[in-house]
Amino acid sequence: MKFGRIVGAAALALSLTACGASQSATSEPDGALKIGASPVPHGEILAYIDENLAEAAGLDLEIVEFTDYVQPNVQLSEGKLDANFFQHKPYLDDFNASQGTDLAFVTPVHLEPLGLYSKKVTELGGLADGATVAVPNDATNLGRALKLLAGNGVVTLKEGAGTAATERDVTGNPKNLKFEPLEAAQLPRSLDDVDAAVINGNYAMEAGLKPASDALTLEKGEDNPYVNGLVVAAGQEQDPDIVTLGKLLQDQKVKDFIAQKYAGSVTAAG
Repeated sequence: MKFGRIVGAAALALSLTACGASQSATSEPDGALKIGASPVPHGEILAYIDENLAEAAGLDLEIVEFTDYVQPNVQLSEGKLDANFFQHKPYLDDFNASQGTDLAFVTPVHLEPLGLYSKKVTELGGLADGATVAVPNDATNLGRALKLLAGNGVVTLKEGAGTAATERDVTGNPKNLKFEPLEAAQLPRSLDDVDAAVINGNYAMEAGLKPASDALTLEKGEDNPYVNGLVVAAGQEQDPDIVTLGKLLQDQKVKDFIAQKYAGSVTAAG
């Protein structure tokens, strides 16, 4: 890369401690913009920007990779990051409400369709009576998973059940499916033990799955509220570097990169 560095969150913390540096600083002494991201596709998209667009735009990016959905928001709220890029707005809204944080969604970037995967069956109709389906255990992605199943006629949800739907909102379950909520990052590994799993796109790709071809069914992109985007601490939305990064994330070259690299498994917003 010309400027940026990609480091793991644990390595970053150790490095700061070893150097006697405070983790409360929001940027490196050299002015790098520190962005927390899931490795795939978020970190890859940021790396593309860093290697191809950032220098001309006057940005120096430091990409800090996280493998969970909690620490990127915690560290952003604590001032250890300048921004993060891994989540959709329903998840952010739920996190703010439950954790008392004040983080703001800045720029929509892409959609990773949620999908149903299986090593036991090759089509949705092949799920047996009483099959176990693993689902994300965080509130918004659980509701999202149930909506995916309901949209394919596998279950029926209570009228008005929204993004926070839970198993209690299931009013019809003709196949008597058993739901096993797991942390989102564990879902790909669960495929050996369950009949099927509803997996977030980033974790599916990190596990070597190709959502566009491997999923039994995928979310539709049209009018989908689960677009992933850039997030900052409230009040930092108009920071010049954040505005610049937001524009780069929506640049046509980035949209072309997403289309070519992910072949339908990730789709650019707008």
